[in-house]
Amino acid sequence: MNRIMDYYNLSILIQEWIKDYVKSNNIDTLVVGVSGGIDSAVVSTLCAKTGLPTIVVGIPLNSAPKNTELSEKHMTDLCSKFKKNVISINVDLSKTFEEFKSHPIFQEVYNSELGFANSKSRLRMMTLYQIASSTNGIVVGTGNKVEDFGVGFYTKYGDGGVDISPIADLYKTEVKNLGIHLGVSHEIVDAEPTDGLCDDNRNDEKQIGATYEELEWVMEYGINKSSYSDKESKIIAIFTNLNKKNKHKMVSIPFFSLKNKEII
Repeated sequence: MNRIMDYYNLSILIQEWIKDYVKSNNIDTLVVGVSGGIDSAVVSTLCAKTGLPTIVVGIPLNSAPKNTELSEKHMTDLCSKFKKNVISINVDLSKTFEEFKSHPIFQEVYNSELGFANSKSRLRMMTLYQIASSTNGIVVGTGNKVEDFGVGFYTKYGDGGVDISPIADLYKTEVKNLGIHLGVSHEIVDAEPTDGLCDDNRNDEKQIGATYEELEWVMEYGINKSSYSDKESKIIAIFTNLNKKNKHKMVSIPFFSLKNKEII
């Protein structure tokens, strides 16, 4: 999916949007978690290019060595290019997570692999907010359109716990193209997308059951067609099922309201 052709102007527009938000809310610092993937590489680069104080944070957590390597390389490159406004921090939470996971109550009673995977993401979120709180900063999100508004492929109160989302209206393919324009390393641009939360390091496609390009097609065109091939029907079913399952992440938290109720 490629709706946007002028990536130079897109980059400027997003940077100005970030700067306007920071100015309107008296923010001092932008805090971005850098995973080694294209989304966080693009967002961290955009933040750096604003000229605002930016803290890029690597948070290894039993991570695949390649992901950590790409994360560290990208942060080093940013600090080199933007010496005046970017600093990097590495916070390895592997031991913290293992201690959490090994607690008897989680091993013997509440032992959920999905729960543990999401807990990794939530530990990272806590780290970013600790840094943001200490620097009058905000946590800048790295989710794209498919993840945030299509299939809900993120952790509630984990990587979904952010203050602003600069690329949430961009499809994954558009994020990649923006990354190329911004000069993001080809190793990151070409790397298989992965959330890095599974112990077996499965990539996103294996977890979801479809490629980002296929999911983008559904979001942009697929639902409105009059007839479908077997493959298209399968992709639509995957998208629809995930969208329904994860809808609770994409809508406001339900709350009990006293409106039109009588309390006697």
